[in-house]
Amino acid sequence: MGKWIGRIVALAYLMLLLIVPVGIVFFRTFRHGFSPFWDAITTTQAEHAFRVTLEVAIFAVIGNTVFGLIAAMLLARHRFPGRAALNALIDLPLAVSPVVVGLALILVYGRFEPIGRFLDNHGIKVIFSLPGMVLATIFVSLPLLARELVPVLEEIGIEQEQAAWTLGASGLQTFRRITLPAIRWALAYGVVLTLARALGEFGAVAVVSGGLVGKTQTLTLYVQQEFQNFDPIGAYAASFVLAVIAIVVLIIINVLRPKEHS
Repeated sequence: MGKWIGRIVALAYLMLLLIVPVGIVFFRTFRHGFSPFWDAITTTQAEHAFRVTLEVAIFAVIGNTVFGLIAAMLLARHRFPGRAALNALIDLPLAVSPVVVGLALILVYGRFEPIGRFLDNHGIKVIFSLPGMVLATIFVSLPLLARELVPVLEEIGIEQEQAAWTLGASGLQTFRRITLPAIRWALAYGVVLTLARALGEFGAVAVVSGGLVGKTQTLTLYVQQEFQNFDPIGAYAASFVLAVIAIVVLIIINVLRPKEHS
């Protein structure tokens, strides 16, 4: 009896917080047919917001993949002074509001701050441009990939890697042939989570981008603008595309994973 009660509570919780709201967005997106949806996502402003969102997400995923791999290898394979501090700092973005992150970046890279002024004098504009948006997105999604990799690396141990070293394999060969195949699915899930977080980031990006239409407006900022402009179709359409991208990527990962193990 208790098992069924737990299932019902869990299902009702997910239904109220996830399935029903997302389902309503999907329903209202196509309530008036496909044509209004297509017209909404093919406007010049919407297409530019799509492009900016993808650019920010791709750069953020690349940056966090490189950092996540390095940080996870350090935490799982080495003991060094400052390890506990590094371990704690990786989780810092989970505790800090994205709006605070955006403000902090402005205080460091703003054109009237020492670092920002130096970069601006050398032709590098960070705030209210793509680099600042990428930095903000990297910050808020920083822990996702590293936290997927560390438990897997600790579980597989270093015995196979040590055997490869004794047989003359280089560090790169060992990583490519031993370590990477063992962590490939943790890495894939980490990349998916980072991508989803990057696509849906709003607070930090809103602060550092300025939401300049046709310049630094991401899809999430476009959704907010459409609601404020009393254009719910545009907002629903953009939200639908964001949700579908995340769902499709998750489905692909889950469909391919059993085949890899079969």
